[in-house]
Amino acid sequence: MEQLTDLKAILHSHRANIYYLEKCRVMQKDGRVLYLTEAEKQNQYWNIPIANTTCLLLGTGTSVTQAAMRMLAQAGVLVGFCGGGGTPLLMANEVEWLTPQSEYRPTEYLQGWLGFWFEEEKRLQVAKQFQQARLKFLNKVWASDKDLQNEGFNSKNTAVKAFLSEFNKKINQTEKVTKLFQLEAELTKKLYKFAAAATGQEGFSRQREAIDKTNAFLNHGNYLAYGLAATTLWVLGIPHGFAVMHGKTRRGALVFDVADLIKDTIILPWAFISAQENATEQEFRQQCLQSFTKHKALEFMFNEVKAAALAFEINNESNEL
Repeated sequence: MEQLTDLKAILHSHRANIYYLEKCRVMQKDGRVLYLTEAEKQNQYWNIPIANTTCLLLGTGTSVTQAAMRMLAQAGVLVGFCGGGGTPLLMANEVEWLTPQSEYRPTEYLQGWLGFWFEEEKRLQVAKQFQQARLKFLNKVWASDKDLQNEGFNSKNTAVKAFLSEFNKKINQTEKVTKLFQLEAELTKKLYKFAAAATGQEGFSRQREAIDKTNAFLNHGNYLAYGLAATTLWVLGIPHGFAVMHGKTRRGALVFDVADLIKDTIILPWAFISAQENATEQEFRQQCLQSFTKHKALEFMFNEVKAAALAFEINNESNEL
């Protein structure tokens, strides 16, 4: 029991690592989880600090032992099987998550979420809350991150200030989720245009199946954001199917809702910047992970989801008093 407690000592919202591995074997050795790579002359072992890891993505040519999976489950690490580069190579090929099967997680967030979810008006309110939080996060990060500012991404820019203010007003006035979804698409389109101009990529077109570096980096980075969102929802015990904005017939739609909190702020600018600099996939991924840690993206997602889950419960208690 002491070992299990030690593994969970770091809160998920404060963990720093996401690992993507390929062409290796993940195993347990001497009470640690390691991955083994085959060098030309000798095999090499590398330690995975599972107590400080949120999720582990296993790409092509990987395997994992049962003993390693047991330790990963004890530490609450999400494990996903994926294609090369951390993203699916084939359409409709989703990352399959293996979630530790603990039935002793707190239920307050699930109960709070379901308490409002079946009422359309309250779902809309939470969806609007998420979109406003998304704008605030972008405004805050772009106003403080010197690396982004050096590349032209500054929320104090006149054009950026104008369309952030415009969309914030439109969000407040929206009365239907479908309209909110349209506004979200319009905002992202404007951000693509702004990012393309800032990095000298005028004429850019967002196409998920395109093979140019910018589109490939956007796909790759979005899956990293989905990993953080899946982690957040799993830890809080909220099923991925209870979306507030994305299609409610899609099993993982709430993952997309939560990932949208950070995608435009972090993934979008770095995808354009990295493509302009002709960075490798590994360099781009490392930049994204550093930005997640620097701006406490996971903690931000946790706070927003928790606040949404408990908002109406707090209001109900106030009314009862």
